[in-house]
Amino acid sequence: MNLAAVMEAEAGKGGWGDDIAFLAGERALTHAQVHEGAARTGTLLAGMGVGRGDRVLIALPDGPEFAWAFLGAVRIGAVAVPVNPRLTAGDHRAAADDTAARVVVCSSELASRFEHEEVVVGEELETAFTAHPPAVAAPVGPGDAAYAQYTSGTTGSPKAALHAHGHPLVYVEAFARPAIAIRRTDVVLSVSKLYFAYGLGNSLFFPLLTGCRAVLHAAHPRPDEIADVVRRHRVSVLFSVPTFYAHLVAGGRAADMESVRVAVSAGEALGVELAARARAFLGCPILDGLGSTEVGQTFASNTLDGWKDGTVGTALPPYRVTVRDHDLRSLPPGEVGALWVAGPTLPLGYLGRPAAPTEDEWLATGDRAMLDADGFLHLRGRADDVELVGGISVTPLEIEAVLSRHPAVTEVAVAGVVGADGASRLEAFVVAGPGTESAEALEAELLATARAQLAPFKVPRRVTLVDALPRTPTGKLRRFVLRSGAWPERPGDRQPPAMVPKRSI
Repeated sequence: MNLAAVMEAEAGKGGWGDDIAFLAGERALTHAQVHEGAARTGTLLAGMGVGRGDRVLIALPDGPEFAWAFLGAVRIGAVAVPVNPRLTAGDHRAAADDTAARVVVCSSELASRFEHEEVVVGEELETAFTAHPPAVAAPVGPGDAAYAQYTSGTTGSPKAALHAHGHPLVYVEAFARPAIAIRRTDVVLSVSKLYFAYGLGNSLFFPLLTGCRAVLHAAHPRPDEIADVVRRHRVSVLFSVPTFYAHLVAGGRAADMESVRVAVSAGEALGVELAARARAFLGCPILDGLGSTEVGQTFASNTLDGWKDGTVGTALPPYRVTVRDHDLRSLPPGEVGALWVAGPTLPLGYLGRPAAPTEDEWLATGDRAMLDADGFLHLRGRADDVELVGGISVTPLEIEAVLSRHPAVTEVAVAGVVGADGASRLEAFVVAGPGTESAEALEAELLATARAQLAPFKVPRRVTLVDALPRTPTGKLRRFVLRSGAWPERPGDRQPPAMVPKRSI
């Protein structure tokens, strides 16, 4: 049940070994080349002392080298641990220590950060592994650990969730095939990178288990560059997050997107207004879904067979969801509570930390949600997203939904910001679209809109225009940064220190 061997066997059984698996810049690799490279990398790693259960830290951009390192580690029974290569030196050091990495695979420019570990330089990987024969796949069970991924850090405390060799097969059969009908002829592109759970499924597991090809874009995703990649490679399935879709719609060319047959959104709830604009711009369905690093991929989603804007769809079998009150009793349709999920891919545990909090095999997601009478799931923010202002609980999503309808608004987030007097006041942080001429006029219009459509206690005390919102690399809002009053620290500064908590991995 070794995941790397299963993927290789599927390519042979499905007859797609000679088909293109990855397009990366000017490079094109077939499925067979991916698996052979992974097998040879496995031998290379084993020769460096990596054995079953050892951790291999991977700090590489999206590209074939990432796939070789990840699957090479998995093939020999080690645990692959991808991390963002754009982290600080301190965060990379913390990740290596946290995982007790036996070997690190990284770019040459990062190698000096890992002076206490054996290092394989990604740029030299292909040359290095050619001298090694393919490794025989280690015998493992479907429940043995294959890889670990760090949570996004929306609360400032990331941890590495362990997943088993059998989990990716569930992701494909639960989501990729039934929800978005991925097939061998598709070309997929994920704006989310391979070192995150969303991107790892989109760009590695889905292509290698269905026979389609993935475009791997190593650079930081800019809407104009992504649109050009979509046009050149005739991308048919696009994976991204609401923030990216908002910027794409605001400044892109619809003609570049004509090859896309379905767009997938995740990371945060996709607003009704943005969904409508994105659908019109792309000319295809845009399907919002919900997943997590702990579950490994998408466990609830809208599908090509049926969707409802403003929701993240329905539970995808074999996953189940329920909404519970504080006493863990399931709530009826229409009531808001804590979202719990059950299914076969809950984490095996966390590296170096206590096991995930479960209750009778159900995992608390940390989301607030409501199930409607049709079984569609409506997100109501994170459990800590309720703002207490003047002794009254306020849900930011309702306010954000009102303000986001303004055509000049690309992004908006509302938080209770603690002032110098210790009191919390609602403030709306807005990223305006291109062509906005007067900040003062827009701020006044948004406040007027809020006063006209919201109860007085829900109206923000002020609107602040910012260049960007504090988000994790996966696109999730760090609302705690807004609450702190430390955003924006300096006008026009896109990466103030408050954006990244200490040890953000």
